[in-house]
Amino acid sequence: MRIDIITVLPELLESPFSHSIMKRAAEKGLLEVVVHNLRDYSVQKQKQVDDYQFGGGAGMVMMIEPIDRCINNLKTQRTYDEVIYMSPDGELLTQKLANRLSLYQNLIILCGHYKGIDERIREHLITREISIGDYVLSGGELAAAVVVDAVGRLIPGVLNNEMSALEDSFQDNLIAPPVYTRPAEYNGWHVPEVLLSGHTANIEKWRYEQALERTQQRRPNLLK
Repeated sequence: MRIDIITVLPELLESPFSHSIMKRAAEKGLLEVVVHNLRDYSVQKQKQVDDYQFGGGAGMVMMIEPIDRCINNLKTQRTYDEVIYMSPDGELLTQKLANRLSLYQNLIILCGHYKGIDERIREHLITREISIGDYVLSGGELAAAVVVDAVGRLIPGVLNNEMSALEDSFQDNLIAPPVYTRPAEYNGWHVPEVLLSGHTANIEKWRYEQALERTQQRRPNLLK
């Protein structure tokens, strides 16, 4: 999979993909993340990519021309499954959506900034808008990193144990059950006996019951 990210602050995206699982995914050749500086596509002498909004109002707006030039340049090199805009009023990122995106080959993610982007970009160039929650960030870079991480870890071969992703929270509309590791007793706090029993069927039954109970308590909306 290849993901191209368009941003005015590429420095913000240097660290998230240089460590841990995303780094290993790149080293295995399973995920390629390419960050593009939008200012490289500006025709302005000062590399300007924003301007005042028509009709007045606070905040600058990202201009249509450099974004159009960048996206069209990328499209001359390959076919993209989605051109995504990170927006607080977009479709909420869920595990189901991450699963779907992980099946694609090429994605573009546009990071907004300032007051937003010229609406004509959303109308004619963007194919999907995604939000990571009902709040506003200074820009779309951190949100884009969240999307890449959520999607990238689902690519077959990225995780050492692919079953790990299938057992994550939200994969079956349940929150993951509690997990424990050694020592079995610490400070008088004990690991549930069933997990030490070695009885696979009983362990799986316990985990399902715990996941169901935890979901009912914390996220009952997932069970509807």
